[in-house]
Amino acid sequence: MVITRCLHRYCFKQDLQDCKSRDIEIILTKNISRFGRDTVEILDALNQLRILGVRVIFEQEVLDTADTDNDLMISIIESIAQAENESRSDNIKWGIKQRAAQGTSKLYNRKCYGYLNADDGSLIIEELEAKNVRMIFSMYLQGKSVMGIVSELERLGIKSPTGKVKWCKRTIDVMLSNEKYIGNARLLDNGKHDSYYLAEDNNPAIISKETFQAVQIEKQHRSNVTKSEDGNQRKK
Repeated sequence: MVITRCLHRYCFKQDLQDCKSRDIEIILTKNISRFGRDTVEILDALNQLRILGVRVIFEQEVLDTADTDNDLMISIIESIAQAENESRSDNIKWGIKQRAAQGTSKLYNRKCYGYLNADDGSLIIEELEAKNVRMIFSMYLQGKSVMGIVSELERLGIKSPTGKVKWCKRTIDVMLSNEKYIGNARLLDNGKHDSYYLAEDNNPAIISKETFQAVQIEKQHRSNVTKSEDGNQRKK
């Protein structure tokens, strides 16, 4: 007697056990992606079932292990799994891109030092941290170097964004260029600096636009790298 069963993820292990007990002779599953979590698991399960003499039919791909050579089956499954993964990845990227373009991406409200998330997910100012942010911008415009700011924060006993006693130079650099402090949120499109989505007035501002712009000008002035027709070069 042949017993046919549709294979579901939640009973995957139980079905394998039933196959070992000879309670199942044919497994009918909708498609390859439903059969296992990844290619390795799929091939491992198929190998176990082949040894047990259990036939597997994939409806969507119109594949039947009874009619397909084992090596060919492996090649087909690997190709289909790769294509599905690439398609899934493209769909995820497309969704992120669309939400960013429409201004509905949750990344716009990702909190940083100086902010908290309200119950509705929007950004609100955390006053104590915001005070420190203003102090950092002020110290930079007063002529302190980034390392000088780091030393002063540690001297004052102010904890870093991660709650550590020591501050990282990179943390200060990023803060001084973070547009969220003037209420804007900028999302780069797959890391391309010439393609981005900008949401103005995305959140309450901690720093005035004038102060922020003054810091950017000062950072450029202090930079030891200049741009030329030959590319970026260090100042002599």
